[in-house]
Amino acid sequence: MAIMREVSATINHCELSFHARQPIDVAKAINQHKAYQNCLSDLDVRLLCLAAEHELPDAVFVEDAAVVVDEIAVMPVMGAPSRRLEVANVANALAQHRPITFLREPATLDGGDVLRIDRKIFVGLSQRTNPDGIAQLREVLGSFDYEIHNVAIKGCLHLKSACSYIGNDTLLINRSWMDAEQFHGFELLNVPHEEPAAANALLINDVVIIPDSFPKTRALLQERGFHIRAIDLSELEKAEAGVTCRTVIFRSRKSNSDSESAIAKVL
Repeated sequence: MAIMREVSATINHCELSFHARQPIDVAKAINQHKAYQNCLSDLDVRLLCLAAEHELPDAVFVEDAAVVVDEIAVMPVMGAPSRRLEVANVANALAQHRPITFLREPATLDGGDVLRIDRKIFVGLSQRTNPDGIAQLREVLGSFDYEIHNVAIKGCLHLKSACSYIGNDTLLINRSWMDAEQFHGFELLNVPHEEPAAANALLINDVVIIPDSFPKTRALLQERGFHIRAIDLSELEKAEAGVTCRTVIFRSRKSNSDSESAIAKVL
């Protein structure tokens, strides 16, 4: 299942950290987002689409507003203060599917810095995620026997800008943006030098979704036997978007009790 949100009409006022600002064609961005939704639906992902938040330019990037595992959903204090109001509606949607817990300041954490591979969770120490955020996430998820690993990153917005899991014990990675030491035991597949932003990919049912702006990466993955779906992300890439950042993806399940749809606690 995937929680998504429609594109804000004010997306041209989005936060930017590593990209120069360029005009975004809002209508084209909306069409590209719809095509992405259709791609997920074709891969048997059930979508829960939230209405656009026009006063919140970055709200389409819902991944940053939550960290969801099988047992619980963690609502962060997002690293950019302008984005913190995005969390409430995502929490309300997730409360129908998971117990909810909230991080507290001075912690900051963006979901785009969190990469889960089975019971291992890698968290990027970035401009948006600080040590307090990682420590509080470790406190919450450690109680469910998840291993939390810190990963230092540089030169990019989030950990998932620098690497992503693509199946078969393999990570697509840009080593120049991160410390790869924590990923021993995995095969690390380097993105082509000419496509540094290509390491953000989304694995759904043995299909790897990537932007169509990275043809060399696509060819590399196909040569390795990966099944690829390439999508047009050109307008949203101007807002520092990748393919993962517009979804909160989790395994859907039926609630077993009223407590499953309630807010569990505030740390």
